[in-house]
Amino acid sequence: MLRQFHKFPGIVAGVLVAFLALSGAILSVLPTIQRVEVPATPATPVSIAQLAGRIKAHYPSVEQIQKKPSGKIVAFYYVNDRPVSVLIDPATGKAVKDFAPSGFERWMKSLHRSLLLGDKGRMIAGLGAAAMILLCFSGVWLLLRRMGGWRHLFGRARGTLVQRLHVGIARFVVLGLTLSALTGLYMTLVTFNVLSDGMATGPMFPTSVNGGATIPVSQVTTLQKIDISQLRELVFPYAGDPTDVYTLSTASGDGFIDQATGQLLSWQPLNTKRRIFEFIYMLHTGKGLWWMGLLLGLASLGVPFMAVSGTLIWWAKRNSRPKISRNVRAQAADTIILVGSEGGSTWGFAKTLHDALSNAGHKVHTGPMSALAPAYRSAERMFIFAATYGDGEAPQSAKGFLARLAKIETPPSFPVSVLGFGDRQFPQFCQFAETVRTALDKAGWHMPIPFETIDRQSVQEFNRWGQQLTAGSGEQMTLEHVPSLPRTHALTLISRRDYGAEVQAPTSILSFALPRTGLWKRLTGRGMARFDAGDLVAILPPDSAVPRYYSLASSTRDGVLEICVRKQAGGLCSGHLHSLQSGDSVQAFIRPNPAFRPARGKAPVILIGAGTGVGPLAGFIRNNKKARPMHLYFGARDPASDFLYGETIPQWLDEKRVTRVRTAFSRVSNRAYVQDIIRQDAETLRKLIREGAQILVCGGREMAGGVMEAMADVLAPMNLQPATLKAQGRYAEDVY
Repeated sequence: MLRQFHKFPGIVAGVLVAFLALSGAILSVLPTIQRVEVPATPATPVSIAQLAGRIKAHYPSVEQIQKKPSGKIVAFYYVNDRPVSVLIDPATGKAVKDFAPSGFERWMKSLHRSLLLGDKGRMIAGLGAAAMILLCFSGVWLLLRRMGGWRHLFGRARGTLVQRLHVGIARFVVLGLTLSALTGLYMTLVTFNVLSDGMATGPMFPTSVNGGATIPVSQVTTLQKIDISQLRELVFPYAGDPTDVYTLSTASGDGFIDQATGQLLSWQPLNTKRRIFEFIYMLHTGKGLWWMGLLLGLASLGVPFMAVSGTLIWWAKRNSRPKISRNVRAQAADTIILVGSEGGSTWGFAKTLHDALSNAGHKVHTGPMSALAPAYRSAERMFIFAATYGDGEAPQSAKGFLARLAKIETPPSFPVSVLGFGDRQFPQFCQFAETVRTALDKAGWHMPIPFETIDRQSVQEFNRWGQQLTAGSGEQMTLEHVPSLPRTHALTLISRRDYGAEVQAPTSILSFALPRTGLWKRLTGRGMARFDAGDLVAILPPDSAVPRYYSLASSTRDGVLEICVRKQAGGLCSGHLHSLQSGDSVQAFIRPNPAFRPARGKAPVILIGAGTGVGPLAGFIRNNKKARPMHLYFGARDPASDFLYGETIPQWLDEKRVTRVRTAFSRVSNRAYVQDIIRQDAETLRKLIREGAQILVCGGREMAGGVMEAMADVLAPMNLQPATLKAQGRYAEDVY
């Protein structure tokens, strides 16, 4: 729900909020400029009586003295019936220069507060402040979810350049924007008398005064006791009127002073509400707290950038959903396909099924799971494609599905099939789809087709599911999914290192130059995405629309894209990659794999891999510049033939990027596999795990299975299992 609160105010009120922020940023600079113009503060304390006496000596007709929030002291008097206002040096009481309120400041204030529209404009500005508050609070919630909690709030952001800019700016300005918006809304509510500003009627004018001869203002006892730092305004008695009084306003209250005796005749202290108003006014405007104004102004400058980047993110996500043709109304369809998707990829699979059923003569409706209807008059079957977001939660287009389902009292007679989409690297793999299946079963919905899951948007797994579907239903249709691929980029090979020919396992470490990408492409997500070791690069072999994925052994910071590739018999993509020479290019795109990487912190990391599985592990070691404890367990066939990175590992050991390396080779006299050396090192591994170590395993499924069995033996004396560590996020696999 908060995601919607963040999106819609941002889209609807984005221009207004950005306008208010920019005008506020301009106003925030003025208190600093005014502060610079203030004459130096006297070295010794000066009372209001001393200040007034000095000014009176130079300007006998002075009528009023004001101290501005900036610290400026301004005197008002008449010369030949012409009003004059001057900026005063408090040390001498003399004028520094003429003083005139800034017309630009007055106009800019009116523009910021009311859009030059009077009360209507003030109301609109108040709504803008309310929208900003909603954006800030919902944005913080989304930011915390994206970054993994408060501890990781300032960690490295992921995604396209525009997404990283949006997150990066937001986390540095959100506090200032929240403060500006809250104080701005408060002042709007005060303007319309919804809240009180605490302004009292003021002190009672004295009923009687001494009426005697006036004493010099420098001798007024009450004014002698108050430092000029407390002054706000002093109004002199009307010349020649012995019944008039001094009117004094200070930071603590207002009062009247007898001009003959110098005694305080009446006093009204500032009440709590007024103090609160003045404090909030100071926070919002920076007047009296110039550095706060600058900080809030800098925060406000982030709003236009976030408005633009947020719009670009929304537009990209909006266009990520494929256009579905022949999509009939839900109540007229014989087949209903409901989709729960976060990033949009699940919609592509739904479109494939939609098109196949439509071609087979069915009337098909495809829509979001959030639009589940209480009943479908013509439906004969239903398919639910449900992805999982975060920690087993509903994705964006499935929000509210379970609540709608709970309100349907009588289950339909038609069958429903649930297909889950997820990534096995995450602990809550397809958890939301499982939750949906359980809820449907509990509600009595008919589900004759077994619940299935699709890992990492696997085209092969989906097509196999389609074959089972058509075989079970007797439908004459072909269900072959061709993924809608992201924009690809040309990668040019710059170097290669070849291994393994002697042991019939030809393997290469291929290094590609990163494509040059302009700023606009990076902002709009059309440039190649940033990546880390452990992420995946999808490479399109010639004459194929199905990409092959390889784990990355480098990060963007390394300046190259590096992968380890073993040539497979009959392998279309691996064969093509092995045929490349320096200067040749391939088409590729990046797929993030955030679940497979060292966790933040200083805890040890246990890296286990065999063959090309060492690729991402080498990338983790290469980027371990802070010498975090990393222990590598590596298996291959022969150290003389396929010891990948063997020539680089000694350097990494010297640089403390890797703490210890243990190897196992299966084609030598004392043959061993990586799981064997894991069992041999059981006590060392248990010690590391007690210290909070994380285990990262990369390689073939058979190897990963053997490693898990070995780790189960290692963990048994600790009453732990690999599954327990997986649930804690301390055991992750990247298997193929």
